[in-house]
Amino acid sequence: MLPIARRHHHYVFAVLQSGLTTLLASGIASLPLIDESRFVQHWLWSWLTAWMLMVPVVVMAAPTIRRIALALTRADPSDPPRP
Repeated sequence: MLPIARRHHHYVFAVLQSGLTTLLASGIASLPLIDESRFVQHWLWSWLTAWMLMVPVVVMAAPTIRRIALALTRADPSDPPRP
């Protein structure tokens, strides 16, 4: 377990979510190089570059995206109360 306070979970979520998303997207974008010997090198470089750019974007955009998602949906009676 990492020594990160639970109140900072949204930062951990942003890092993990952006890492996974960029890993998959850069892998898909690198598929045309699958027959060449530089596929893995290209994929990893593309992923690292995209991830470093996306972490701050996800951290900054997440609260707005959450508000929009909540505005576009309705509460269900079985939902726990929101903080």
